[in-house]
Amino acid sequence: MFPVGGVGVMLVGAAVALLLCGALALVLGRRTGWLHAVAVSGFIWSLAVIALVTLIPPYGAPGVVPAESRLPFCSSEIGGPAPEGFGVFGSDQRLLNTLLFVPSGVLLVVAAMRRPAWALLVVPLGLVLLAVYSGAIELVQFELARIDRACDLTDFVDNVTGAVIGAVIGLALALVLRPWRHR
Repeated sequence: MFPVGGVGVMLVGAAVALLLCGALALVLGRRTGWLHAVAVSGFIWSLAVIALVTLIPPYGAPGVVPAESRLPFCSSEIGGPAPEGFGVFGSDQRLLNTLLFVPSGVLLVVAAMRRPAWALLVVPLGLVLLAVYSGAIELVQFELARIDRACDLTDFVDNVTGAVIGAVIGLALALVLRPWRHR
């Protein structure tokens, strides 16, 4: 049985991660400037929140899902095995999966634009790593059926779409904030 779960656990985990990332921002800020420090620590916090929201059981401790009753493969249908509405937040799951990765894409670009020449390599590589992160989450959801989650290709597509949308927003934001000037 997975011993913890629910929205409360997700929120406590996010708060603890925020405190740790805030401390990281304070340490980094002295060396790299406040904008870069906030972007880097915010990016790390966004990854922690993604893990909490996608890997903590949504309804408390759900108990054990026997291996025989779980799906034998990851759903490759667009729309997948998940229901239309995600009961924890009461909204469309596909929209939430997309929005979940937008902050990571935004903060990746803002952090990388501290050195624009490096950003040409860091941003595409970062987007690939965000896609790998999403894939790893889906694999964990598949292997650990007891966390009451389902592996779904739709989630992966929506997550990567969110990261790319975030990167585009991050580029526009970087042009306004000009992180290369905050050293």
